[in-house]
Amino acid sequence: MITRAELEEAQAFAARELEAAGIALGEGERNRIEVADFGLSRLEETGLQLLVYVNTDRYCAKELVLYPGQTCPEHRHPPFEGTPGKEETFRCRRGSVTLWVDGAGELELAPGDQFTIAPDTLHWFRAGPDGAVVTEFSSASRDELDVFTDPAVQRETVVR
Repeated sequence: MITRAELEEAQAFAARELEAAGIALGEGERNRIEVADFGLSRLEETGLQLLVYVNTDRYCAKELVLYPGQTCPEHRHPPFEGTPGKEETFRCRRGSVTLWVDGAGELELAPGDQFTIAPDTLHWFRAGPDGAVVTEFSSASRDELDVFTDPAVQRETVVR
């Protein structure tokens, strides 16, 4: 659970970081930045800010913005509706991100680096000391179906 003030500050932070990365926001996109605290109420430690550009039955594109040291917890994207699950490519745009992927280990991504994660593969990621902006390109995304290792994680953020 986060407060309205935390939500608004996280959206403003994400907008500033996107602009600093040279990513222009279109009309209304600033207000569409999703803030995920994963139900843990420790947003700046465990959470994620994201802006979805498009998410169809065939493909998805979004920006992921993380506070310095912020972690997206371990999870996987399981099969759904006859698909093998979401395959995603992370491309670091600003800052740095540590990406851990089952079978590949820990990878450090700097601006210009990218890595593709196979469907239904356990992974997590954490921003470096300056935060991170990561562009995600993927097959269709159904975030509500993500399976997290920590049973306390909730995908939907509650704002009080």
